[in-house]
Amino acid sequence: MQKIYIVEDDDNIRKMVYYALSMGGFDALGFEDGEAFWEELKKEMPSLVLLDILLPGEDGISILKRLKQSDKTAKLPVIMLTAKGAEYDRIKGLDMGADDYITKPFSVMEALSRIKAVLRRCGAEPQKVTTLQVGDITLHEDKRTVRADENDVELTFKEFELLRCLMANEGIALSRDKLLEQVWGFDYNGESRTVDMHIKSLRQKLGDSGKLIKTVRNVGYKLGG
Repeated sequence: MQKIYIVEDDDNIRKMVYYALSMGGFDALGFEDGEAFWEELKKEMPSLVLLDILLPGEDGISILKRLKQSDKTAKLPVIMLTAKGAEYDRIKGLDMGADDYITKPFSVMEALSRIKAVLRRCGAEPQKVTTLQVGDITLHEDKRTVRADENDVELTFKEFELLRCLMANEGIALSRDKLLEQVWGFDYNGESRTVDMHIKSLRQKLGDSGKLIKTVRNVGYKLGG
C-alpha cells in the first residue's frame, strides 16, 4: 500500500484529505508542521508528499528546497497545496521541483485524481541515462550537475529538467506543449511564456554553449542538430 504524507496545519483540511486517501486505498499520515514531518521521514519514506506552503515554523517552500537538495529525497514526488491567487508561490514551488499543485479550496476527488496522476507519472519513469553530452554541455543525472565550457552551471530544478529533456532529444524539435508535458507534467496556464522564460534563463546560464539551444519557428526548441 502506497503511503502519503500530508503536511497541513489546518486540522479540517488535513483530516478531510486523510479520510479521502484512506478510503481511496492509500496509507495516509498527517502532520501539522515541518518538525513532525522531518521526524517521521527519518523513520519511513512515503510514496508522495502533500505539502502546504503556509505552515507554522518552517514554511512549505523551505521544506521543498531541503527535500530536493538531499540525494535521499530529491526524487520524492511532492504536490504543493496553495492558496487561491498565490501564483508566485506556485511558480516558485514548481521551479524548485514540485510535481504539481492543488489550489485551495479543492475537492477530495480532485486531490485523489492529481495524486494518482503524479504517482503514475513518477512510477512509469524509465531508467535514466547517467550522463548526457551535447557539444560542450555535460549533464550528470544522478549527481544533478551541469558543466558547460568547462564551468559548473547552477540551475533550478526545472531548468535542469528542461535541459535534460532537450539533451535527451538532441536534434529533435520539441513543441512548447511537449516540453510542458515532459518537464512540468501537467497543463499550466501561461504555457509558452513559462517555457520561453526558462529557455532564456538556460541560454544565459550556459554562456556560449547556450547557442546550442535553437528556436524552431512555429514549433518550439531543439538542442543541437
